[in-house]
Amino acid sequence: MSTDLADRMRATVEAIYRAESRRVFATLIRRLGDFDLAEEALHEAFRAALEQWPSEGVPASPRAWLVSVGRFKAIDHLRRRARFDALDDLARPPAAPGNDFPVDAIESVADDLLRLIFACCHPALSPDAQVALTLREVCALSTEEIAHAFLTPLPTLAQRIVRAKAKIREARIPYRVPAAKELPERLDAVLRVIYLVFNEGYAASSGTSLTRPDLSGEALRLGRVLAGLLPEPEAVGLLALMLLQESRREARTSPSGDLILLENQDRTLWNRAQIDEGLTLVEQALASRRFGTYTLQAAIAAVHARATDVSATDWGRIVSYYDLLQRLEPSPVVTLNRAVAVAMRDGPEAGLALIDALLASGALSDYHLAHAAQADLCRRLGRTAQARSAYERALGLTRQGPERRFLLGRLEALSD
Repeated sequence: MSTDLADRMRATVEAIYRAESRRVFATLIRRLGDFDLAEEALHEAFRAALEQWPSEGVPASPRAWLVSVGRFKAIDHLRRRARFDALDDLARPPAAPGNDFPVDAIESVADDLLRLIFACCHPALSPDAQVALTLREVCALSTEEIAHAFLTPLPTLAQRIVRAKAKIREARIPYRVPAAKELPERLDAVLRVIYLVFNEGYAASSGTSLTRPDLSGEALRLGRVLAGLLPEPEAVGLLALMLLQESRREARTSPSGDLILLENQDRTLWNRAQIDEGLTLVEQALASRRFGTYTLQAAIAAVHARATDVSATDWGRIVSYYDLLQRLEPSPVVTLNRAVAVAMRDGPEAGLALIDALLASGALSDYHLAHAAQADLCRRLGRTAQARSAYERALGLTRQGPERRFLLGRLEALSD
């Protein structure tokens, strides 16, 4: 096989891995009933794909092929290690999808990956541990990416995951899909998992690209399935939020991959179909009067989506939504975002005072966007030395290529 053909096949397998690996993994766990065995089977299946597809061709259904190969690789592995006595049961032809779980769970959660997320969000664990473990084990986010999402030091987050896995092992907590009546109590954790997966796809924490469309696309898919399964206001609100945010993806970077701020984006590139769907859903969620943080964030995104340009944005309404968010679920990030909105409504001096107070309190001292926002407002006020210092601090905290280039450009402009 030529080097060029081998490179193309490897690229094809890598693309399928990015698009399908988590769903293959979820199905293997359902079939095999073991996390570690399923993880090993997943990698064995993709290794087999690299070996066989160049000569046999890519199968019509790569996911089904990978599940089948992974399952039988796992059976062979079990045979070699003699881990189970009743291997004949595993060697039988695959059962119909879902037969490993209670009937009511099969009927209520038809998607393997969503099924697994519900299974991992076990109430015996703390809410943060549920979400962190699920992001790591099911959604394949790295520990660094999860720590960034939680705004938590890496060692602290790593220990949280280790303790959660130890508790599951020691308490013999089963990985099983909860019955339909148990789903609502796990909904908050499941929503948070999907939200954080989307966030990493919408604004990657590191790397050469601003976005990771594979993650944001999968989060949107899961959000649709979840909103159909449990059409609670917050599930609908989260789907609306993701649609409205994702609608801007094409306009957020230049053809060369450089970051374009919201105020400079070509709004004709925004995806109108996603906006229209998102606006309908956010109105539906708001009308319920039982909405929460995701719906309020969607309402803020809807204000941006309705504005023809930044000057036409209703910043007063956005500030009022952030006021509600702060009362509902106060956090330093909400305070920061509100301060930026206040700066747009009342001027940079007003917003800068809020951000200065936030950073002086010690909150978000390692969050690059807080320093970048402070720098931008200082720049607008002509406080060049302060702006330069804040931009340098932000630059030292970000590991994402487009953001680094943007901050370097700001620093060069200040020097000029």
